[in-house]
This record gives sequence, structure tokens and C-alpha cells, in this order.
Amino acid sequence: MRKLHLFTAAVLSAVTTVSSFPLSVQADTTDVVYGTMNIPYADFYAAEIGNAYEVDAVSSATTSKWAMNTKGSVDESGEWKSGGLVAGTYNDGNGKILGVNYPVAVSSRDVDFLTENYGFEAVATTPTAYKTVTVDGSSITVSALNDTNGSTTLSGEITLNTLSRYGDYQLSVPDCPQNCDLYGVIVNTAEGDSYALRHLENIWRRGEISWSVGIKTTEAHGNTLSYEDYVKSNGQTVVGIRYITLDGYVDLNASSPVKLLKKINASVTVENSASGTGTTSYTLEGFPSDYEVSASVADGFSVENGTVTYEDAFPGSYTLTISDANNAYAPFQTSFVLSTSEIPVTYADGKLVAAEGFSDEYAANFIGSISSVTVNGTAYNTGRRGVTIIQKDGTIDFSAEGSNGNVFDGSGNYTIIVQSNGYNTPYELTLPISDETTDGTTDGATDTTKADSGQSADSSSATDSAVATDKTTDNTTTDKTASATSNKTSAAKDTTKTASAAQTAPKTGDHRAILPLSLIALAAASAFTLKKAEQ
Repeated sequence: MRKLHLFTAAVLSAVTTVSSFPLSVQADTTDVVYGTMNIPYADFYAAEIGNAYEVDAVSSATTSKWAMNTKGSVDESGEWKSGGLVAGTYNDGNGKILGVNYPVAVSSRDVDFLTENYGFEAVATTPTAYKTVTVDGSSITVSALNDTNGSTTLSGEITLNTLSRYGDYQLSVPDCPQNCDLYGVIVNTAEGDSYALRHLENIWRRGEISWSVGIKTTEAHGNTLSYEDYVKSNGQTVVGIRYITLDGYVDLNASSPVKLLKKINASVTVENSASGTGTTSYTLEGFPSDYEVSASVADGFSVENGTVTYEDAFPGSYTLTISDANNAYAPFQTSFVLSTSEIPVTYADGKLVAAEGFSDEYAANFIGSISSVTVNGTAYNTGRRGVTIIQKDGTIDFSAEGSNGNVFDGSGNYTIIVQSNGYNTPYELTLPISDETTDGTTDGATDTTKADSGQSADSSSATDSAVATDKTTDNTTTDKTASATSNKTSAAKDTTKTASAAQTAPKTGDHRAILPLSLIALAAASAFTLKKAEQ
């Protein structure tokens, strides 16, 4: 495949020197003027998909991603430097992406109109790929791509995810065109339909694209998904993807056709319950009669006829997966929580360790399921964008940085509250400030957790925050369950055995400095007395 970024360098160079090429010179020899202009999505895609539907602009609820439209370029070393997240697009300045800025060929008589209304800028050389624009009154018609070097054909794997947070279908294409900006993406199906995608809502980095067919209508960031133009794709088979770059068409043929498992409006609910050994129930609603239900959770769980049975299950969040044994319909996933009121950890030597009567595995499960840590009243969430205050081995990181600086700012004693998913009672301790705090040692750490040995750990005790921590990922339909291990340890612990976290540690300060300081003060007082006597 030819290098996709060569023409980019030429266009950028030509745009900066265009003032040395008067339009009248080109008009003397030809009626065609080449340049770049802002093309609305509707006009850009019209000829590409046979006017199947009018592609609308796309709005974003995020504060800045829609404005990250800097084009990619080739640096001085000849290496490609990627542009912004929505490179090559233009917007209304208020959160709506309107279309793309792409090379065009226009009549010289239309230059003024297109400059005023579409941001036309002339270039000195003929683009490798461009669209022909004609003007009729106040409207424009945009052709399909004129690819002077012919399209490039690739073959690659396309991976389907029907459980994405960004739409009903998400396709990952590792072999999509590299080192270039993507101005357009069109999904082609075996049924003969083509679907035009837009930036941010549908087109993402790393070869990921997604769209809604009307089942999932709001994505992870709260954006409303436009689905009307994609409804027909529900259940179709993807055979290829066409990319539009500055170097022309790049057609990727799927190495294996991808069946878009049919999406339906249905729901799955699971009751929360107590950890250890027991059962819980689940309910299915809206499933068609030909959906052959196959249900699963994780190792150590069995699922049958609306009941989930488990043995020696740790507290935490689990995922029930409902799939179609006939592989015609898309699967469903929902999370549930198995919880306890036990506290399996205590504090020792700068870290959380297993409390008396609890195994290291049980303590590790608590630490691995931490959802938030509160220090002196300020809560810090964990996760990809959170703050790691307690490391995987239980060590408290006294150098952890929050958005407002060091979490442990030296302002006084530290009251730390640790909330872990599946544990109804948070673990709480107080650490006195000392010079050695940042080294992981303290004087007189006090465990202030009050475990309620009489509290029931049934389904009503599972917290809402625990239910919200479904650890399903975006990039696979494989069941991802959190906190479950193959080495299950019984949850039948004696909650009255919560151990004190008071520790013996090096004393703060140095008492050797007290005597010299006292002598200095005494000497100063004596000198003052003698001087008064002399007077």
C-alpha cells in the first residue's frame, strides 16, 4: 500500500503558499480550481451511499472532544504525526460537528460563493483524491470521490462487540488504514446496504467504530445516539468497510463476514444476595420464544430455571450472561452483588493485611474490590481515572496525588475510610501524623471500624454503589466477572474477631534535642540578668 501521508504534506505546503498562485492564472487555462472546503456530512456522503439517506451533523455532550480537529501531518523527519481526535472535521463552535474539510475541484465562477459559505481555500496542485462540487443557486452537489490513483484494497479481521457502552454494535478493525486521517467511514453489508458514519459518535481511534439501531440510545458519556438511519442494519452481515482518506479510498474486505447478532428490547434482572454458599434468582422479560436461553456466571456457579446457585463465593460484583444457543440474537449481561458485613483486613506496618481469622485470599479480595478511599472527609474513587491510594498488595501510598495535590497533606491526623464492593461495612482507621508517615510507618494507628456481627448480609443489604460497579469491558462479549477466583474460601468468619490496628513504630521527633535547647535558653536568661545588674 502506498504511503498515505505523502499527499498530506503536499496539501499543507501548498495551502501555506497559495497566495503566490493567483486564481486568474488557472482560470486562463482551465475552468477548474482545486482547493479544500467545508463539506457537510449530508453532501459529503450523498453520492457515496447512493443518496440512501441524508447524513446529519453530530452533537456531543463532552466539553472539548468535538473541537479536537487538528489535521495530522508529516514532521521534519518524515514521520506521521497524528492529528486531533476528530481530525479533519469542522464544527459550529458549540459542540456540533458539521462535516469534514476535504479537497475539491470547483468551477472558477463558484469560488467566491464557496469561499464565503463553505470556507473554500485554493491549493496550487491537483489533489490525489478530491470531490467535484457544483453550485446551483444557493445549493451544492458533491460527487463521489475522484481517486486518481485508484482505491487500495486490504483484507483484515473485524471483531464484533454487542455489549459496547457506545452503541448497539461496535466493530474493532486492527488493520484499518494507518498514518492518515479518516474523513469518512462506510460500513457495507452482504444485504447490499451501506451505512455512513460520523466522527466521535461513530468513528473512534484505533480502528473502532460503533452505532445504534435503536436499542441502546444513550452512550457512556450521556450523548444521545442517532439511530434512525441504522435500524435496517440490525441482524445484517458486515462484509467490508470503506475508508476515505486524503490518499483516496481504502477498502477493507472482512477476512470472515461478521454477523450482527440481532438486538432486541429485553431485560435481565438478578437479586443481590449474601456471599458464601447460597442461591439467588434472576428474571427474564421480553425474550422471544425462539431465543434459546443459555445462562452462566463464573466458576463455582450453576444457573438453571431462574436460579443461580453458588458455593464459597467471595463478596463482590458478579455478571450473569444470557446468550442465545442458536447464535441468532445478541447476548445480555447484568451484574449482581454478593455481600457481607465482615471486615477481613486490619492495618499493620503501613499496609492492609488479613485480620485475625481471615485468609490472605479473603483480604486480597477486599483490597482488589476497593471502590473508594476517603481521607479526612475527601473521597477518592478508584478505577482508570481514579486515585490509587491503596496499592494491590495493600500498601498505603502516602505520596498519592489527587486533583488538588497530595492526599496526605500533613495537616493533622488522618482518618481513612475504605469502601470495598460487596462489603457492607467500610474499614476505618485513624493514623497520627508523623515525620515517618511518607515512609509507611506511624505511631499509634487506631482501627475504628465497628463491624456489626448481627447485620444480615442478604440481598437488601447490598449497597447501590456496589451494584453500579459492573466490570464488564467494551471490547469483548466474553463474560468478565469481578472478584471471583478459582480458590474460593468460606465466608463463614467470626466478625467479632476484628483486631486492633494499633502498632508499635519508631517514635516521632528526636528527644536528644531537648537538653541542648534548654541550656541555650538558660544561658540567654542568665546573660540578660547580669546585664541588668551591671546597669
